[in-house]
Amino acid sequence: MYKRLQRLELSKNETCFLLGPRQTGKSTLLKNLFPESKYYDLLLSQEYERLSRKPALLREELLAVAPRAPVVIDEIQLVPALLNEIQWLMVNKGVRFILCGSSARKLKRAGANLLGGRAVHYELFPLVSGEIRDFDLYKALNNGLLPRHYQAAAAGKLIHAYIGDYLKEEIAAEAVSRNVPLFARFLEAAAFSNGEIVNYNNIASDCGVSGPTVKSYFQILSDTLLGSFVQSFRKKPKRRVVLAPKFYYFDVSLPNFLLKRTEVVAGNEVFGKAFEQFIFQEIKAHSHYSGLSYETAYWRTASQLEVDFILGDHHTAVEVKGSAQTAPHHLKGLKAFREEYKVKNSIVVSLDLAPRLVDGITILPWKVFLERLWAGEIIK
Repeated sequence: MYKRLQRLELSKNETCFLLGPRQTGKSTLLKNLFPESKYYDLLLSQEYERLSRKPALLREELLAVAPRAPVVIDEIQLVPALLNEIQWLMVNKGVRFILCGSSARKLKRAGANLLGGRAVHYELFPLVSGEIRDFDLYKALNNGLLPRHYQAAAAGKLIHAYIGDYLKEEIAAEAVSRNVPLFARFLEAAAFSNGEIVNYNNIASDCGVSGPTVKSYFQILSDTLLGSFVQSFRKKPKRRVVLAPKFYYFDVSLPNFLLKRTEVVAGNEVFGKAFEQFIFQEIKAHSHYSGLSYETAYWRTASQLEVDFILGDHHTAVEVKGSAQTAPHHLKGLKAFREEYKVKNSIVVSLDLAPRLVDGITILPWKVFLERLWAGEIIK
């Protein structure tokens, strides 16, 4: 059992949406946090059929019991019509809800009532290092950090099934893309761009579709929480900077599988990319779970000087290096960024054995960086 850092603190007084990709552990978390709650699981065919046929049943049942704990509705996107009943119960009877789902896309496409700003939005991400006792970096980089996958002896088979189920259940149901084989090719092409600046035209050419179609496919990944963009940091630049976004899948296991990567170990050609994505996953989860909700961007100049992650309004600059020892040339991007912006923390995250300070730049072993990040010492 993992002790998740997402605690839904505002659920004590507010209705909340909890969104996250499939198998991140949303249902398990809610059952642990709200053991006394009335629970509706819309994946159960009987529950789905009766509530989709007559949404008013929800109101009638809850009026009969007057629940004090939040009412949990899992996979809310399957029956969007329930949201009208939910809003009525919130406004007129003070009932609180936890509305769980893998995507807000279906709700938006159905024109569903999103409760008019009355609900707080939370996300659940894959596991992070602080949630795992005796965390193993190499297991995380190879198996990914979905709870079922991390400890699995045959994670590859689970990931194959995960992607297959996603294609069948999520993409085939999208009016935007009825061509599942084409979308499967896109997923692989997007994996080549994982952690890289996105070139829509190049990907479109690889897939044999138009640039706008590729953009719509990326939007599906974003809306279903299977990927996210990292925008370019462009605040009053003195140098000419690259403006196109970077893209990351939500978990390192997806590009590993789609690109048929061999075992990820320190020193091989795929380690650096997987290691960078792992650090990004930790930063993204920390931004959300901590309540700080800081923006994460990247910075790259036309002359190829780069910093992997800029946290907040140039509060902290982070460069990730999968090297056993950080060398002077690894600091060039951070030094260039510091020439343009006042930065509180300039950090290299690496495989170094001990922290070092070089020319005002802090070099941290990855374990130390993550301990300080989750302790609130990196960004406040």
